[in-house]
Amino acid sequence: MPDRPLSDLTVIDCSTLIAGPMAATFMADFGAEVIKVEHPAVGDSIRNFGREGQALSWKWLGRNKRSVGLDLSDPDGAETFKNLVADADVVIEGFRPGTMERWGLGWETLREVNPGLVFVRTSGFGQTGRYRERPGFGTLAEAMSGFAEVTGFPDKPPTLPSLGLADAIAACYSTWAATFALYHRDVNGGEGQVVDTSLVEPLFSIMGRLTVDYSVNGTVKTRTGNRSAYSAPRNTYETKDGRWVAISGSAESVAKRILRAVGGEELAEDPRFATASKRLDHGDELDAIIADWMAERDREEILRVFEEHEAAIGPVYDTADIFDDDYFWERGALERVDDDEHPDLVMPGVVPHLSATPGRIDHAGRDLGADTMAVLTERAGLSEADVHELEARGVVRLG
Repeated sequence: MPDRPLSDLTVIDCSTLIAGPMAATFMADFGAEVIKVEHPAVGDSIRNFGREGQALSWKWLGRNKRSVGLDLSDPDGAETFKNLVADADVVIEGFRPGTMERWGLGWETLREVNPGLVFVRTSGFGQTGRYRERPGFGTLAEAMSGFAEVTGFPDKPPTLPSLGLADAIAACYSTWAATFALYHRDVNGGEGQVVDTSLVEPLFSIMGRLTVDYSVNGTVKTRTGNRSAYSAPRNTYETKDGRWVAISGSAESVAKRILRAVGGEELAEDPRFATASKRLDHGDELDAIIADWMAERDREEILRVFEEHEAAIGPVYDTADIFDDDYFWERGALERVDDDEHPDLVMPGVVPHLSATPGRIDHAGRDLGADTMAVLTERAGLSEADVHELEARGVVRLG
């Protein structure tokens, strides 16, 4: 029996940057053989992301993948790609809509090569609709989904996340959509199909409360800082020693525990804060009481008091704090990975945790073209001489 749940799957990842490649990484972590097809001259753009000479994002997003340098825009490269697709289960691409078709590698062509193929297409705005041909990045999706408009403080500009949030959420959606499609194919006897994932819609979809609230009440949510328009207390607070903590009273029982931790029974029974609705009505007063209490105590004392009351609280961590907290190591959320270039390389571990068939990290991202010869001779029907001929013309790259 396979030791990982996707061990029988072959995935071809010819996408770039984050949304498509991350979906492929999730599948690779859980056993799929992922063949990363990259442009032979420059590779995936993520290899050059950040400071020159440090392709650290690639070490993470390229983990557990075999790298093949192959030019899909070249007719011979396209034919070689079709040979790879013939016995693959999933193809993930992330080009602007119409690009794969221009190379003779669109869905109608690939489904003839492999009727059971699941074709995951990630793009800024999707394969249909009036914006389909626009270039799209996560930043635009974070703006147009409504996320930026409700993030930040009322007197400040809309706030974009400092990481690839839209891409990451799109990757999650693509991953489970691909597994849904594979289930339909393998369990229900269905054929292959296209998964059409934009960057805008997944992020928009997780903000469902805003949509239904507007449709029913005409309410347009505004920026509230770290406060919530739906529950109180909820905020970040500075402590006496200049650290920060975050609390949330989303559940009634937890809200009462927070009030008892801060002000005892007197505060817990204060009629101004007796219900969720009243706490929202008197949010400024409640926030001031909690902020004053926090400002008089060091963070460790605050954490201890809240834990004694089983009240929800979390310290606001930076990356150094995360590395110092044994919890992240105990859970495998941080994992050391062998790497010749960076001996101290640590990256996020594999999540979630499966009890019988857990995922694992076999290796960090490999050099561009490191597996070209092996993959094309094993899986695309080419001889070594064929590969060297394509290399001479710049169609492939050998690592």
